[in-house]
Formats: sequence, structure tokens, C-alpha cells
Amino acid sequence: MKKILLGLKSETYEHPFDRKALASLEKMPGVSLLLKKVNEYGIDRLLRLQCLGSDFRVTPNNFPGLSQALEETCQILDLSPCPDLYLFRGMGHIITVTIGIESPIVTVNLEAYEWLSSQELIYVLGHEVAHIKSQHLLYHQIAMVMPLLKNWVNAATLGFGGLAANGVELAFWNWLMMARFTADRAALLACQDVDVAIAALMKLGGLPSCYVTPEAIADFLVQVREFSDNSVESQDTLTKLLSFNESRESWVVMRASELLKWVDSGDYKTLLEQPNQPPPLLLDSDATEDWNFLTSW
Repeated sequence: MKKILLGLKSETYEHPFDRKALASLEKMPGVSLLLKKVNEYGIDRLLRLQCLGSDFRVTPNNFPGLSQALEETCQILDLSPCPDLYLFRGMGHIITVTIGIESPIVTVNLEAYEWLSSQELIYVLGHEVAHIKSQHLLYHQIAMVMPLLKNWVNAATLGFGGLAANGVELAFWNWLMMARFTADRAALLACQDVDVAIAALMKLGGLPSCYVTPEAIADFLVQVREFSDNSVESQDTLTKLLSFNESRESWVVMRASELLKWVDSGDYKTLLEQPNQPPPLLLDSDATEDWNFLTSW
């Protein structure tokens, strides 16, 4: 029986890299202007219109399994009201996106519906619910439409033509990756099963259900542990930033590595037992530097 995490606060499971990357991003010159232009261009309304005009709204009548999974996820993670849920066409791999700053909408594609078990679906939906709880959606949407915004702002000759060169664009994509670490933690709190989380991440990496065998899972875990042991401190800042550019890769091995570090630390179990327990303060000297590189940009 899953535990309902009443009163769960996003701060209790927030990944420290998420917090630091966002703080670094907010300090960068040009971000305030970008936020202003997002509001002027009505990006939120545009994304909502695209969803409402193209995707299928999920209800308990037409897709009861999907609807029930989101309701259960919101109940466990203590999110109210439950956001609207939409289903869109297949893309050959699983895609889930949440849009809407004031009234969030969660969207999943056909592969998510067909490839994921009911519990894996809760993991994936928990990841999206976490973005809502953490109030990630404003910056998340900017990252989604960054190429379009850059062209618009440059065309308007507002002195913001050096967007990519000054690092703002890369900083947004880097923060988005760090935010996924936070969302993965919430996803695990939603499904409350590490095996389910690992299987879901493998499917997010592009493997259909028929390929997620016990043997494949075992070898994937070996790969994840090996990745955890590899230090990337020798890589320069630019190399790391460019590796996340537009986040086209799934990075499921790295995400699984960070998630298992959290489980191994005991913090996941502690939070599951005490969902309102604030996390310990993390001093700069305590944090691993592997992926915390924006502060040196």
C-alpha cells in the first residue's frame, strides 16, 4: 500500500544542483528581459492553444487508466487541484510535457500510454507533477521555445542578439537538466518502487516494453553504477554546457545514477517515512562538483 505524502513540500526532495543552477541562471544578464518578452509574446497562451487545438483531452470515460494514474499521482504527492491531462500522437519514443503557468496541463504521447505499465505511468506522471509543485514551468517553457524566442528578440533589434554567446541559452538548458534530477526524485516518491523507476527510465530512453527484460535491467544497473564511479571533473565548463545543449539526449543513465545516489544515501527512505522533514543544509564543501558547473560560468 502506497503512502500518501500529505503536506509534501518540493524543498524536501529538491536536488541541490537544481537549486544552484537556478540561482546561477537568475543572476545572468539578460534573463529579466527574456522573462519580459515571454510575457509580451504570450508564449503561455500559444502553448496552451496548441495543446487544446491538437491533442485529445483525457477523461475517466475515454482513457480511464490514464485518468486514474494522474489522480493517484496527485493524491500521493499532495497536489491539488489535479491538472488537466491530454494525449497526443506517437513519436516513436515516450514524450511527456507540462505547460501552463497558472493552469497547468500535463501532456503524454501514445508511446507513454502503450509502453508504460500502470505503475511506470505513475512514475512518469510524478515527474511532471513535480515540475508543477516546484514552480518550474515558467523557466521550463522558456527553455522549450528558446530558439524561437531568440529569433524574435534578435529580429526586434533589442540589443539581445548575443543570447547564445553570453551563455543564457545554454544556462537554461543546463538548469532544465538539473530540474529533472529533482523531478525524478518526486517521481520515485510517487511510485514508491525503485524497480519501477528504473524500468520507466529505460523506456524513457527509447526501449519498448519487449526489450526491458530482467537481463537488460541487470546490465543497465551495472552501467549506471559504472557511470556513478566516473568523474567528469576533468571536463571543462564549456564541454559540460554544450553536452546539454537543447537536451536532445535522454540522459537516462545519468538520471538513474543520480536517483540511485539519493536512494543509497538513505534520504529517500527517510523522506518517505517523514514527508515533512526538511532536508539537511548542504554546505558548498559537502556538494559533489560533478554536475555543478554553472557557478563557474
